[in-house]
Amino acid sequence: MASLPSEKMKELIGGRIGTSEWIRIDQAMIDKFADATGDHQFIHVDPERSKSTPFGGTIAHGFLTLSLYPDMIEKSDCPRPEGVKMGVNYGCNKLRFLTPVRSGKRVRGHFKLLELEEKRPGQWQQTLEFSVEIEGEAKPALMAEWLSQYFL
Repeated sequence: MASLPSEKMKELIGGRIGTSEWIRIDQAMIDKFADATGDHQFIHVDPERSKSTPFGGTIAHGFLTLSLYPDMIEKSDCPRPEGVKMGVNYGCNKLRFLTPVRSGKRVRGHFKLLELEEKRPGQWQQTLEFSVEIEGEAKPALMAEWLSQYFL
């Protein structure tokens, strides 16, 4: 993954800047997320009962799919701002869960740079369009505008 000066990264605004590796979302991952969050709705954790739903089986929590952002950005070919000492998640402007991710499916992230602004000397705020592709599906699992701040 390339490291670019912030001013050079600004030249990439408006374009797709990277794609992550594929990640398989299996039932074990879904179950661990349910335990961590307390969300044990049957459509996520009961393979037998969920067969009778329109999903035909268990599906990942939307927030599980969203929570893969750090892993996806780390395992992507996105350039990073040069000289970063620390980065923090700052939130989302928009978030929509569009298509459920069935247990066993693979997903990957796509990243488009929307904004990069120096908030104060050495502190930059980046806005990325983040979409999660589901292997073999026409529509993405989610679309979000993800905000991060970098400290140089």
